[in-house]
Amino acid sequence: MLRLEVRPQPSARWGYGSPLLALAITVVIGVILFALLGKDPVRGLQVFFWEPLKSGYAISELMVKATPLLIIALGLAVCFRSNVWNIGAEGQFVIGAVFAAGVALLAGPDTGRWIVVAILLAGVLGGMFWAGITALLRDRFNANEILVSLMLVYVAIQVLNFLVYGPWKDPLGYNFPQTKTFDAVTQIPKLMQGSRVNIGLLLALAGVAAVWVFLFRTYAGFAQLVGGLAPAAARYAGFSSRKALWIALLTSGGAAGLAGALEVAGPIGQLTPYVPAGYGFAAIIVAYVGRLHPVGIVFSAILMSMFYIGGELAQSRMGLPKSITGVFQGLLLFALLACDTLIAYRVRFTPAALRATPSRGRHQQPGEAGSAVPLGAASAAQTTTASSAVQTGEK
Repeated sequence: MLRLEVRPQPSARWGYGSPLLALAITVVIGVILFALLGKDPVRGLQVFFWEPLKSGYAISELMVKATPLLIIALGLAVCFRSNVWNIGAEGQFVIGAVFAAGVALLAGPDTGRWIVVAILLAGVLGGMFWAGITALLRDRFNANEILVSLMLVYVAIQVLNFLVYGPWKDPLGYNFPQTKTFDAVTQIPKLMQGSRVNIGLLLALAGVAAVWVFLFRTYAGFAQLVGGLAPAAARYAGFSSRKALWIALLTSGGAAGLAGALEVAGPIGQLTPYVPAGYGFAAIIVAYVGRLHPVGIVFSAILMSMFYIGGELAQSRMGLPKSITGVFQGLLLFALLACDTLIAYRVRFTPAALRATPSRGRHQQPGEAGSAVPLGAASAAQTTTASSAVQTGEK
């Protein structure tokens, strides 16, 4: 018989081992899924875990996908460690893209390269503005930030659709719902010729270092962590919960907005209805698989981008549906949630021989192992025995 037993303290070993076990479980279930769909499981694993890494170009495309996931997940890590549940990073990503596109559309023949900085700042401000709505409603009216941030995602998508179907629609775009292609001067500088990797990757890596320093080496970051782990202790220490709320949401929103700006002024090059690619939701999984640690998030972002690219290749080469990417993301999340049980609990195996109540053999004294005598009866028997011994001694 298997049973769960509470650990005296959470296991640090399983804190790091849980994501690895979850990945292994995801791979096993994926193999079964490929077999049920009539596909070669070995080919399926190759498409997801080898094709995105087999060449320099493949790795560069992997970095393109990993960059927005890494940036958004870093902001979410600050939020979640502060016990603020921002589920609407997708909406902040979209509004950041909208603000950045608005600045990019202002570029003209005489515009200099300085506009790239303005585009990125506009994206950051757009994401912070959208996250600030959630912070304001939580701060002033005690609204649930989970519901507010999630519902604002759909509002953001409607704002995007209004612009690309309406005032920002390209008059020379053959009636397609999209803006004109941004001028070359607005394009995010690339790191290498012949590759789509741009300076967003450097900004993401710089963000890893900045978030690590903020969380683990600054007083403000310490206040965020204490507020998330022990809100009562944070209040007793004089840390402001309102300040922590605003810092968490504005940081998260700004990061998502920056990712949106890098996306529209980088690989996409214009604003379209297909900007919402699900990066904001996938980044939640990235943050948790990375254990809300900046370094761990780097590896989980690479893993999640492999799922994105593998899903696209599985469509074209194996005839699988587009939803296969979401299936693998969901499998990884649920496997991680299940494996995280091992952090606080250990699995114990109790042999059947020890569970059975002995009915033969010598007469057992109350309180012996295997005795079926209730604890109260055993205590009463021990008290009676002790009283008899005292009386005998008096005699």
